[in-house]
Amino acid sequence: MTRTPQPPQSSSSGKSRDFSHITRREQGLRRSLTASQMAMIAIGGAIGTGLFLGSGFAIGFAGPSVLVSYGIGALIALMLMGCLAEMTVAHPTSGSFGAYAEHYIGPWAGFLVRYAYWSCIVLAVGTEVSAIAVYMKYWFPQVPGWYWVAGFSAALVLVNAMSVNLFGAIEYGFSLIKITAIVLFIFIGAYVVFIAPNSVASAGHAPAGFANYTAHGGFFPKGLWGMWVAVIISIFSYLSIEMIAVAAGEAEHPERAVTRAFRSTVVRLVLFYLLTLALMLAIVPWTAAGQDESPFVKAMQAINIPGAAGVINFVVLIAALSSMNSQLYITTRMMFSLSRAGYAPERFGEVNRRGVPLAALLLSTLGIALATLVNFLYPESSFTFMMAISMFGAMLTWMMIFVTHFFFRRAWRREHHAPLAFRMWGFPWLTLLGAGLMAAIMITTLFTGVFRMTMIFGVPFVVAVLLVYFLWYRKHDSQPQGRTMTRA
Repeated sequence: MTRTPQPPQSSSSGKSRDFSHITRREQGLRRSLTASQMAMIAIGGAIGTGLFLGSGFAIGFAGPSVLVSYGIGALIALMLMGCLAEMTVAHPTSGSFGAYAEHYIGPWAGFLVRYAYWSCIVLAVGTEVSAIAVYMKYWFPQVPGWYWVAGFSAALVLVNAMSVNLFGAIEYGFSLIKITAIVLFIFIGAYVVFIAPNSVASAGHAPAGFANYTAHGGFFPKGLWGMWVAVIISIFSYLSIEMIAVAAGEAEHPERAVTRAFRSTVVRLVLFYLLTLALMLAIVPWTAAGQDESPFVKAMQAINIPGAAGVINFVVLIAALSSMNSQLYITTRMMFSLSRAGYAPERFGEVNRRGVPLAALLLSTLGIALATLVNFLYPESSFTFMMAISMFGAMLTWMMIFVTHFFFRRAWRREHHAPLAFRMWGFPWLTLLGAGLMAAIMITTLFTGVFRMTMIFGVPFVVAVLLVYFLWYRKHDSQPQGRTMTRA
Protein backbone atom coordinates (compact mmCIF):
# COMPACT_ATOMS: atom_id res chain seq x y z
CA MET A 1 0.00 0.00 0.00
CA THR A 2 1.27 3.49 -0.79
CA ARG A 3 0.22 6.68 0.92
CA THR A 4 0.91 9.98 -0.78
CA PRO A 5 -0.13 13.05 1.22
CA GLN A 6 -1.35 15.97 -0.86
CA PRO A 7 0.27 19.40 -0.56
CA PRO A 8 -1.02 21.58 2.26
CA GLN A 9 -3.78 24.04 1.58
CA SER A 10 -2.66 27.62 1.52
CA SER A 11 -5.88 28.92 3.08
CA SER A 12 -8.66 27.56 5.20
CA SER A 13 -11.22 28.31 2.56
CA GLY A 14 -10.14 25.36 0.46
CA LYS A 15 -10.50 27.43 -2.74
CA SER A 16 -6.87 28.30 -3.32
CA ARG A 17 -6.32 25.27 -5.56
CA ASP A 18 -8.41 23.86 -8.35
CA PHE A 19 -10.69 20.87 -7.79
CA SER A 20 -8.24 18.36 -9.25
CA HIS A 21 -6.50 17.79 -5.89
CA ILE A 22 -9.77 16.37 -4.51
CA THR A 23 -10.18 14.14 -7.56
CA ARG A 24 -6.61 12.80 -7.19
CA ARG A 25 -6.95 11.94 -3.52
CA GLU A 26 -10.15 9.90 -4.15
CA GLN A 27 -8.55 7.60 -6.71
CA GLY A 28 -8.47 3.85 -6.19
CA LEU A 29 -12.11 2.95 -6.84
CA ARG A 30 -12.92 0.98 -10.01
CA ARG A 31 -14.57 2.95 -12.84
CA SER A 32 -16.81 0.19 -14.13
CA LEU A 33 -20.44 1.31 -13.66
CA THR A 34 -22.43 1.95 -16.84
CA ALA A 35 -24.99 4.71 -17.34
CA SER A 36 -27.86 2.19 -17.11
CA GLN A 37 -26.46 0.73 -13.89
CA MET A 38 -26.09 4.22 -12.41
CA ALA A 39 -29.70 5.04 -13.25
CA MET A 40 -30.81 1.76 -11.68
CA ILE A 41 -28.75 2.50 -8.55
CA ALA A 42 -30.59 5.79 -8.09
CA ILE A 43 -33.97 4.20 -8.80
CA GLY A 44 -33.07 1.32 -6.50
CA GLY A 45 -32.44 3.75 -3.68
CA ALA A 46 -35.42 6.02 -4.28
CA ILE A 47 -38.14 3.49 -5.16
CA GLY A 48 -38.22 1.56 -1.94
CA THR A 49 -39.70 1.81 1.50
CA GLY A 50 -40.60 5.47 1.04
CA LEU A 51 -43.04 4.60 -1.73
CA PHE A 52 -44.24 1.16 -0.76
CA LEU A 53 -44.60 1.62 3.00
CA GLY A 54 -43.91 5.27 3.79
CA SER A 55 -46.68 6.37 1.44
CA GLY A 56 -49.14 4.80 3.88
CA PHE A 57 -47.96 7.23 6.58
CA ALA A 58 -48.12 10.14 4.15
CA ILE A 59 -51.70 9.26 3.18
CA GLY A 60 -52.62 9.16 6.85
CA PHE A 61 -51.42 12.77 7.23
CA ALA A 62 -52.81 14.21 4.01
CA GLY A 63 -55.51 11.96 2.57
CA PRO A 64 -55.87 12.26 -1.22
CA SER A 65 -53.95 15.57 -1.15
CA VAL A 66 -50.86 13.41 -0.70
CA LEU A 67 -50.66 13.71 -4.50
CA VAL A 68 -49.92 17.41 -4.03
CA SER A 69 -47.41 16.53 -1.31
CA TYR A 70 -45.52 14.16 -3.58
CA GLY A 71 -45.79 16.70 -6.40
CA ILE A 72 -44.03 19.30 -4.24
CA GLY A 73 -41.43 16.70 -3.29
CA ALA A 74 -40.95 15.87 -6.98
CA LEU A 75 -40.42 19.56 -7.80
CA ILE A 76 -37.76 19.84 -5.11
CA ALA A 77 -36.13 16.62 -6.32
CA LEU A 78 -36.14 17.90 -9.91
CA MET A 79 -34.41 21.14 -8.92
CA LEU A 80 -31.94 19.21 -6.78
CA MET A 81 -31.06 16.88 -9.65
CA GLY A 82 -30.46 19.84 -11.94
CA CYS A 83 -28.05 21.42 -9.45
CA LEU A 84 -26.27 18.11 -8.85
CA ALA A 85 -26.01 17.28 -12.55
CA GLU A 86 -24.31 20.58 -13.27
CA MET A 87 -21.73 20.15 -10.51
CA THR A 88 -21.19 16.43 -11.11
CA VAL A 89 -20.54 16.77 -14.84
CA ALA A 90 -17.98 19.43 -13.98
CA HIS A 91 -16.38 17.38 -11.17
CA PRO A 92 -17.19 13.62 -11.18
CA THR A 93 -15.88 12.17 -7.90
CA SER A 94 -17.12 9.87 -5.13
CA GLY A 95 -16.94 12.70 -2.60
CA SER A 96 -19.61 14.43 -4.69
CA PHE A 97 -21.63 17.11 -2.91
CA GLY A 98 -19.45 16.75 0.20
CA ALA A 99 -16.36 17.51 -1.88
CA TYR A 100 -18.16 20.36 -3.66
CA ALA A 101 -19.15 21.93 -0.33
CA GLU A 102 -15.55 21.60 0.88
CA HIS A 103 -14.14 23.31 -2.20
CA TYR A 104 -16.73 26.00 -2.88
CA ILE A 105 -17.93 26.91 0.64
CA GLY A 106 -15.15 25.76 2.96
CA PRO A 107 -13.67 22.68 4.66
CA TRP A 108 -16.12 22.96 7.56
CA ALA A 109 -19.04 22.67 5.12
CA GLY A 110 -17.54 19.59 3.45
CA PHE A 111 -16.98 18.04 6.86
CA LEU A 112 -20.57 18.74 7.97
CA VAL A 113 -22.25 17.62 4.74
CA ARG A 114 -20.30 14.36 4.52
CA TYR A 115 -20.97 13.37 8.13
CA ALA A 116 -24.62 14.46 7.99
CA TYR A 117 -25.18 12.44 4.85
CA TRP A 118 -23.19 9.46 6.06
CA SER A 119 -25.16 9.31 9.30
CA CYS A 120 -28.54 9.73 7.61
CA ILE A 121 -27.87 6.94 5.11
CA VAL A 122 -26.50 4.68 7.84
CA LEU A 123 -29.76 5.22 9.72
CA ALA A 124 -31.81 4.92 6.52
CA VAL A 125 -30.33 1.45 6.07
CA GLY A 126 -31.82 0.71 9.46
CA THR A 127 -35.18 2.02 8.23
CA GLU A 128 -35.13 -0.34 5.27
CA VAL A 129 -34.36 -3.41 7.38
CA SER A 130 -37.09 -2.38 9.84
CA ALA A 131 -39.50 -2.37 6.89
CA ILE A 132 -38.27 -5.81 5.85
CA ALA A 133 -39.43 -7.12 9.22
CA VAL A 134 -42.89 -5.62 8.53
CA TYR A 135 -43.11 -7.24 5.09
CA MET A 136 -42.05 -10.68 6.30
CA LYS A 137 -44.90 -10.68 8.81
CA TYR A 138 -47.24 -11.12 5.85
CA TRP A 139 -45.96 -14.68 5.40
CA PHE A 140 -44.49 -15.45 8.83
CA PRO A 141 -46.44 -13.48 11.47
CA GLN A 142 -45.05 -15.54 14.36
CA VAL A 143 -41.34 -15.14 13.54
CA PRO A 144 -39.59 -12.26 15.39
CA GLY A 145 -38.72 -9.46 12.98
CA TRP A 146 -35.11 -9.14 14.10
CA TYR A 147 -34.40 -12.61 12.65
CA TRP A 148 -35.11 -11.25 9.18
CA VAL A 149 -33.19 -8.05 9.89
CA ALA A 150 -30.04 -9.99 10.77
CA GLY A 151 -30.29 -12.54 7.95
CA PHE A 152 -30.97 -10.19 5.04
CA SER A 153 -28.43 -7.68 6.33
CA ALA A 154 -25.65 -10.26 6.36
CA ALA A 155 -26.39 -11.21 2.75
CA LEU A 156 -26.30 -7.63 1.45
CA VAL A 157 -23.14 -6.75 3.36
CA LEU A 158 -21.50 -9.73 1.64
CA VAL A 159 -22.66 -8.48 -1.78
CA ASN A 160 -21.17 -5.03 -1.15
CA ALA A 161 -17.92 -6.58 0.08
CA MET A 162 -17.34 -8.52 -3.14
CA SER A 163 -16.96 -5.91 -5.90
CA VAL A 164 -18.67 -2.91 -7.44
CA ASN A 165 -19.44 -5.03 -10.53
CA LEU A 166 -21.41 -7.55 -8.45
CA PHE A 167 -23.16 -4.76 -6.60
CA GLY A 168 -24.10 -3.06 -9.89
CA ALA A 169 -25.40 -6.30 -11.42
CA ILE A 170 -27.54 -7.23 -8.39
CA GLU A 171 -28.87 -3.69 -8.03
CA TYR A 172 -29.76 -3.67 -11.71
CA GLY A 173 -31.73 -6.91 -11.23
CA PHE A 174 -33.48 -5.66 -8.08
CA SER A 175 -34.47 -2.40 -9.76
CA LEU A 176 -35.68 -4.19 -12.88
CA ILE A 177 -38.04 -6.29 -10.73
CA LYS A 178 -39.38 -3.13 -9.09
CA ILE A 179 -39.87 -1.24 -12.32
CA THR A 180 -41.59 -4.21 -13.95
CA ALA A 181 -43.93 -4.58 -10.96
CA ILE A 182 -44.75 -0.87 -10.90
CA VAL A 183 -45.52 -0.83 -14.63
CA LEU A 184 -47.77 -3.88 -14.19
CA PHE A 185 -49.48 -2.21 -11.23
CA ILE A 186 -50.09 0.89 -13.36
CA PHE A 187 -51.67 -1.19 -16.14
CA ILE A 188 -53.80 -3.28 -13.75
CA GLY A 189 -54.78 -0.21 -11.74
CA ALA A 190 -55.72 1.73 -14.88
CA TYR A 191 -57.83 -1.22 -16.08
CA VAL A 192 -59.67 -1.41 -12.75
CA VAL A 193 -60.25 2.34 -12.44
CA PHE A 194 -61.26 3.09 -16.03
CA ILE A 195 -62.74 -0.18 -17.33
CA ALA A 196 -63.82 -2.45 -14.48
CA PRO A 197 -64.44 -0.33 -11.35
CA ASN A 198 -67.07 -2.77 -10.06
CA SER A 199 -64.49 -5.57 -9.83
CA VAL A 200 -63.43 -3.96 -6.56
CA ALA A 201 -67.02 -3.58 -5.40
CA SER A 202 -67.67 -7.25 -6.01
CA ALA A 203 -64.85 -8.05 -3.60
CA GLY A 204 -66.65 -6.19 -0.82
CA HIS A 205 -65.20 -2.70 -1.36
CA ALA A 206 -66.65 0.51 -2.78
CA PRO A 207 -66.31 0.82 -6.58
CA ALA A 208 -62.94 2.05 -7.77
CA GLY A 209 -62.80 5.53 -9.21
CA PHE A 210 -61.71 9.09 -8.64
CA ALA A 211 -64.77 9.66 -6.47
CA ASN A 212 -62.65 8.11 -3.71
CA TYR A 213 -60.57 11.33 -3.77
CA THR A 214 -63.43 13.30 -2.21
CA ALA A 215 -65.72 10.65 -0.69
CA HIS A 216 -64.16 10.67 2.79
CA GLY A 217 -63.78 14.25 3.94
CA GLY A 218 -62.84 15.86 0.63
CA PHE A 219 -59.53 16.13 -1.19
CA PHE A 220 -57.92 17.93 1.79
CA PRO A 221 -59.44 16.01 4.74
CA LYS A 222 -56.58 17.06 7.04
CA GLY A 223 -56.33 20.58 5.63
CA LEU A 224 -53.36 22.29 4.02
CA TRP A 225 -51.26 21.58 7.10
CA GLY A 226 -51.73 17.83 6.70
CA MET A 227 -50.76 18.09 3.04
CA TRP A 228 -47.63 20.06 3.94
CA VAL A 229 -46.60 17.62 6.69
CA ALA A 230 -46.81 14.77 4.16
CA VAL A 231 -44.16 16.59 2.09
CA ILE A 232 -41.71 15.50 4.80
CA ILE A 233 -42.37 11.86 3.96
CA SER A 234 -42.24 12.58 0.24
CA ILE A 235 -38.70 13.93 0.68
CA PHE A 236 -37.81 10.76 2.57
CA SER A 237 -39.30 8.78 -0.32
CA TYR A 238 -37.22 10.59 -2.94
CA LEU A 239 -34.08 10.34 -0.82
CA SER A 240 -31.30 8.47 -2.65
CA ILE A 241 -31.75 10.03 -6.08
CA GLU A 242 -28.56 11.93 -5.24
CA MET A 243 -26.71 8.59 -5.30
CA ILE A 244 -25.95 9.07 -9.00
CA ALA A 245 -23.63 11.93 -8.10
CA VAL A 246 -21.66 9.72 -5.69
CA ALA A 247 -21.62 6.77 -8.12
CA ALA A 248 -20.07 9.06 -10.77
CA GLY A 249 -16.71 8.36 -9.13
CA GLU A 250 -16.99 4.76 -10.36
CA ALA A 251 -18.61 5.39 -13.75
CA GLU A 252 -16.94 4.32 -17.00
CA HIS A 253 -17.60 7.63 -18.78
CA PRO A 254 -18.83 9.90 -15.98
CA GLU A 255 -19.70 13.04 -17.95
CA ARG A 256 -21.94 11.22 -20.45
CA ALA A 257 -23.26 8.65 -17.96
CA VAL A 258 -24.21 11.23 -15.35
CA THR A 259 -26.20 13.37 -17.78
CA ARG A 260 -28.14 10.40 -19.17
CA ALA A 261 -28.73 8.86 -15.74
CA PHE A 262 -29.98 12.11 -14.18
CA ARG A 263 -32.52 12.75 -16.93
CA SER A 264 -33.90 9.22 -17.07
CA THR A 265 -34.10 8.90 -13.29
CA VAL A 266 -36.07 12.11 -12.77
CA VAL A 267 -38.65 11.16 -15.41
CA ARG A 268 -39.06 7.63 -14.08
CA LEU A 269 -39.35 8.65 -10.45
CA VAL A 270 -41.95 11.36 -11.01
CA LEU A 271 -43.93 9.10 -13.34
CA PHE A 272 -43.81 6.07 -11.05
CA TYR A 273 -44.55 7.89 -7.80
CA LEU A 274 -47.41 10.07 -8.96
CA LEU A 275 -49.09 7.54 -11.23
CA THR A 276 -48.97 4.66 -8.76
CA LEU A 277 -50.23 6.81 -5.87
CA ALA A 278 -53.03 8.27 -8.01
CA LEU A 279 -54.26 4.82 -9.04
CA MET A 280 -53.84 3.29 -5.59
CA LEU A 281 -55.96 6.05 -4.01
CA ALA A 282 -58.63 5.52 -6.66
CA ILE A 283 -58.79 1.79 -5.86
CA VAL A 284 -58.58 1.91 -2.05
CA PRO A 285 -60.14 4.78 -0.04
CA TRP A 286 -57.44 6.75 1.77
CA THR A 287 -58.97 5.80 5.12
CA ALA A 288 -58.02 2.16 4.43
CA ALA A 289 -54.33 2.89 3.80
CA GLY A 290 -52.37 2.09 6.93
CA GLN A 291 -48.97 1.43 8.42
CA ASP A 292 -49.26 -2.25 9.24
CA GLU A 293 -48.57 -3.27 5.65
CA SER A 294 -47.95 -1.63 2.30
CA PRO A 295 -50.97 0.26 0.88
CA PHE A 296 -50.10 -1.35 -2.44
CA VAL A 297 -50.68 -4.78 -0.91
CA LYS A 298 -54.06 -3.54 0.29
CA ALA A 299 -54.86 -2.28 -3.21
CA MET A 300 -54.12 -5.69 -4.71
CA GLN A 301 -56.20 -7.37 -2.02
CA ALA A 302 -59.09 -5.09 -3.01
CA ILE A 303 -58.72 -6.00 -6.69
CA ASN A 304 -58.98 -9.63 -5.56
CA ILE A 305 -56.61 -11.15 -8.11
CA PRO A 306 -55.62 -14.56 -6.68
CA GLY A 307 -52.12 -14.42 -5.24
CA ALA A 308 -51.58 -10.81 -6.34
CA ALA A 309 -51.20 -9.46 -2.80
CA GLY A 310 -48.46 -11.98 -2.07
CA VAL A 311 -46.67 -11.07 -5.30
CA ILE A 312 -46.81 -7.36 -4.46
CA ASN A 313 -45.53 -8.08 -0.96
CA PHE A 314 -42.59 -9.91 -2.56
CA VAL A 315 -41.95 -6.89 -4.77
CA VAL A 316 -41.99 -4.45 -1.88
CA LEU A 317 -39.60 -6.78 -0.03
CA ILE A 318 -37.27 -6.64 -3.06
CA ALA A 319 -37.69 -2.87 -3.07
CA ALA A 320 -36.53 -2.62 0.53
CA LEU A 321 -33.57 -4.93 -0.14
CA SER A 322 -32.67 -2.87 -3.20
CA SER A 323 -32.78 0.41 -1.28
CA MET A 324 -30.71 -1.10 1.50
CA ASN A 325 -28.18 -2.41 -1.02
CA SER A 326 -27.84 1.03 -2.64
CA GLN A 327 -27.57 2.78 0.71
CA LEU A 328 -24.84 0.46 1.95
CA TYR A 329 -22.92 1.26 -1.22
CA ILE A 330 -23.35 5.00 -0.94
CA THR A 331 -22.61 5.38 2.76
CA THR A 332 -19.45 3.33 2.30
CA ARG A 333 -18.24 5.74 -0.41
CA MET A 334 -19.02 8.78 1.71
CA MET A 335 -16.91 7.41 4.59
CA PHE A 336 -14.19 6.61 2.04
CA SER A 337 -14.28 10.25 0.94
CA LEU A 338 -14.13 11.49 4.54
CA SER A 339 -11.05 9.38 5.16
CA ARG A 340 -9.32 10.54 2.00
CA ALA A 341 -10.00 14.15 3.04
CA GLY A 342 -8.27 13.47 6.37
CA TYR A 343 -11.50 13.65 8.38
CA ALA A 344 -11.70 9.99 9.41
CA PRO A 345 -9.11 7.31 10.28
CA GLU A 346 -6.89 6.21 7.39
CA ARG A 347 -8.12 2.62 7.35
CA PHE A 348 -11.54 3.78 6.12
CA GLY A 349 -9.92 5.18 2.99
CA GLU A 350 -8.16 1.93 2.09
CA VAL A 351 -9.48 -0.27 -0.71
CA ASN A 352 -8.93 -4.01 -1.05
CA ARG A 353 -7.79 -5.85 -4.19
CA ARG A 354 -11.33 -5.69 -5.60
CA GLY A 355 -11.47 -1.90 -5.21
CA VAL A 356 -13.87 -2.02 -2.23
CA PRO A 357 -13.39 0.15 0.91
CA LEU A 358 -14.10 -2.80 3.20
CA ALA A 359 -13.43 -1.09 6.53
CA ALA A 360 -15.74 1.78 5.56
CA LEU A 361 -18.42 -0.77 4.62
CA LEU A 362 -18.22 -2.54 7.96
CA LEU A 363 -18.43 0.76 9.84
CA SER A 364 -21.49 1.69 7.80
CA THR A 365 -23.43 -1.29 9.15
CA LEU A 366 -23.96 0.55 12.45
CA GLY A 367 -27.49 1.46 11.33
CA ILE A 368 -28.30 -2.22 10.88
CA ALA A 369 -27.15 -2.94 14.42
CA LEU A 370 -29.26 -0.09 15.78
CA ALA A 371 -32.31 -1.20 13.76
CA THR A 372 -31.91 -4.77 15.01
CA LEU A 373 -31.87 -3.54 18.60
CA VAL A 374 -34.83 -1.17 18.14
CA ASN A 375 -36.81 -3.87 16.33
CA PHE A 376 -36.11 -6.29 19.15
CA LEU A 377 -37.16 -3.81 21.87
CA TYR A 378 -39.96 -1.90 20.09
CA PRO A 379 -41.15 -3.97 17.12
CA GLU A 380 -44.35 -1.96 16.54
CA SER A 381 -42.74 1.50 16.35
CA SER A 382 -39.27 0.69 15.02
CA PHE A 383 -39.97 1.89 11.46
CA THR A 384 -41.31 5.35 12.39
CA PHE A 385 -38.52 5.88 14.92
CA MET A 386 -35.76 4.98 12.45
CA MET A 387 -37.36 7.14 9.74
CA ALA A 388 -37.64 10.17 12.04
CA ILE A 389 -34.00 10.15 13.18
CA SER A 390 -32.62 9.40 9.71
CA MET A 391 -34.41 12.28 7.99
CA PHE A 392 -32.51 15.23 9.45
CA GLY A 393 -29.22 14.41 7.77
CA ALA A 394 -30.99 13.90 4.44
CA MET A 395 -32.85 17.20 4.60
CA LEU A 396 -29.74 19.08 5.72
CA THR A 397 -27.76 17.51 2.87
CA TRP A 398 -30.38 18.47 0.28
CA MET A 399 -30.48 22.04 1.57
CA MET A 400 -26.68 22.25 1.49
CA ILE A 401 -26.60 20.94 -2.09
CA PHE A 402 -28.69 23.94 -3.14
CA VAL A 403 -26.48 26.31 -1.14
CA THR A 404 -23.33 24.73 -2.59
CA HIS A 405 -24.69 25.10 -6.12
CA PHE A 406 -25.18 28.82 -5.51
CA PHE A 407 -21.51 29.17 -4.48
CA PHE A 408 -20.39 26.85 -7.30
CA ARG A 409 -22.06 28.86 -10.07
CA ARG A 410 -20.70 32.18 -8.77
CA ALA A 411 -17.18 30.74 -8.50
CA TRP A 412 -17.38 29.16 -11.97
CA ARG A 413 -18.33 32.45 -13.57
CA ARG A 414 -15.44 34.16 -11.81
CA GLU A 415 -12.73 31.52 -12.37
CA HIS A 416 -13.59 29.77 -15.67
CA HIS A 417 -14.06 31.05 -19.16
CA ALA A 418 -15.33 27.79 -20.65
CA PRO A 419 -19.11 27.20 -20.55
CA LEU A 420 -20.55 24.45 -18.37
CA ALA A 421 -21.30 21.20 -20.21
CA PHE A 422 -24.61 20.93 -18.32
CA ARG A 423 -26.46 23.91 -16.87
CA MET A 424 -29.21 24.10 -14.27
CA TRP A 425 -32.03 26.30 -15.52
CA GLY A 426 -33.49 29.24 -13.59
CA PHE A 427 -30.35 30.15 -11.64
CA PRO A 428 -30.29 31.69 -9.05
CA TRP A 429 -34.03 31.74 -8.35
CA LEU A 430 -34.72 28.00 -8.51
CA THR A 431 -31.58 27.25 -6.51
CA LEU A 432 -32.69 29.65 -3.78
CA LEU A 433 -36.26 28.32 -3.93
CA GLY A 434 -34.98 24.78 -3.36
CA ALA A 435 -32.89 25.86 -0.37
CA GLY A 436 -35.82 27.80 1.10
CA LEU A 437 -38.28 24.92 0.72
CA MET A 438 -35.88 22.50 2.38
CA ALA A 439 -35.35 24.91 5.30
CA ALA A 440 -39.14 25.26 5.70
CA ILE A 441 -39.62 21.47 5.69
CA MET A 442 -36.94 21.05 8.35
CA ILE A 443 -38.63 23.64 10.57
CA THR A 444 -41.99 21.91 10.06
CA THR A 445 -40.75 18.75 11.77
CA LEU A 446 -40.57 20.68 15.05
CA PHE A 447 -44.35 21.11 15.00
CA THR A 448 -45.21 17.53 14.07
CA GLY A 449 -45.35 15.00 16.89
CA VAL A 450 -44.20 11.93 14.99
CA PHE A 451 -41.23 13.79 13.44
CA ARG A 452 -40.19 15.89 16.44
CA MET A 453 -37.35 13.44 17.04
CA THR A 454 -35.91 14.60 13.70
CA MET A 455 -34.85 17.98 15.10
CA ILE A 456 -34.27 16.69 18.64
CA PHE A 457 -31.70 14.31 17.16
CA GLY A 458 -30.50 16.59 14.36
CA VAL A 459 -29.68 19.90 16.05
CA PRO A 460 -27.38 18.42 18.72
CA PHE A 461 -25.80 16.28 15.99
CA VAL A 462 -24.92 19.35 13.90
CA VAL A 463 -23.58 21.19 16.94
CA ALA A 464 -21.44 18.17 17.87
CA VAL A 465 -20.08 17.75 14.34
CA LEU A 466 -19.16 21.43 14.02
CA LEU A 467 -17.53 21.42 17.46
CA VAL A 468 -15.42 18.42 16.47
CA TYR A 469 -14.35 20.21 13.31
CA PHE A 470 -13.49 23.59 14.84
CA LEU A 471 -11.86 22.16 17.96
CA TRP A 472 -9.89 19.39 16.25
CA TYR A 473 -9.74 19.34 12.47
CA ARG A 474 -9.59 23.05 11.71
CA LYS A 475 -6.07 23.32 13.09
CA HIS A 476 -4.98 20.61 10.66
CA ASP A 477 -6.20 22.50 7.57
CA SER A 478 -2.78 24.03 7.05
CA GLN A 479 -1.10 20.60 7.28
CA PRO A 480 -0.99 17.77 4.70
CA GLN A 481 -4.25 15.90 5.03
CA GLY A 482 -5.38 14.53 1.70
CA ARG A 483 -4.53 10.85 1.26
CA THR A 484 -4.11 8.76 -1.80
CA MET A 485 -4.09 5.04 -1.09
CA THR A 486 -3.95 2.06 -3.37
CA ARG A 487 -3.57 -1.63 -2.73
CA ALA A 488 -1.64 -3.73 -5.17
